[in-house]
Amino acid sequence: MALHEKLTDLIAKSGLVVNKQQIDQLVAYVQLLDKWNKAYNLTSVRDPQEMLVKHILDSLMNGPHLNGENFIDVGTGPGLPGIPLAILYPERNFVLLDSLGKRITFLRQVVFQLNLKNVTPVQSRVEKYLPQTPFDGVLSRAFASLEDMINWCHHLIDEKGRFYALKGLYPTDELAALPENIELVNSVEINVPELEGERHLIELKKSQ
Repeated sequence: MALHEKLTDLIAKSGLVVNKQQIDQLVAYVQLLDKWNKAYNLTSVRDPQEMLVKHILDSLMNGPHLNGENFIDVGTGPGLPGIPLAILYPERNFVLLDSLGKRITFLRQVVFQLNLKNVTPVQSRVEKYLPQTPFDGVLSRAFASLEDMINWCHHLIDEKGRFYALKGLYPTDELAALPENIELVNSVEINVPELEGERHLIELKKSQ
């Protein structure tokens, strides 16, 4: 099945509203990822059809649960979830942060080729990156634990901002070990069409 057809089918099952131009951009991103992956080893997922489920839909399904205009995707890798979300929400701004130069080189090419005006790739370690103003949300699907995410990203938001952690299984033990000054705002079970295994979005904030 062609990538356009497959993605259109997946989106029909998802309940998301995605227009034709956005589908074209998402497919173009997968094609770029597939092409660059051969040399740069950006993702362990090799099949573009699988990328549509494991990367594109897995990122997009979190979109309706995010609040705010300005987000940072920490440890973005090849741009996940930041690039799919930036395509879905052109009115929101996304900084994509990664410490590896080859990933940022790839992301700059994606931004250029897809003409994304709302994406800023930045090469930096997260603890060294100082934003001019706090973000509305910190996104991550790369961190090993919630505790690490909070420790390394605490300076990126204020009391109004949120940490959004994209997790697999519900992280009961990690939530039990949260520091006293961090509280759970929301947890959502994310149903990704055709994806096996659980997905949860964990929303945290700093206590007043």
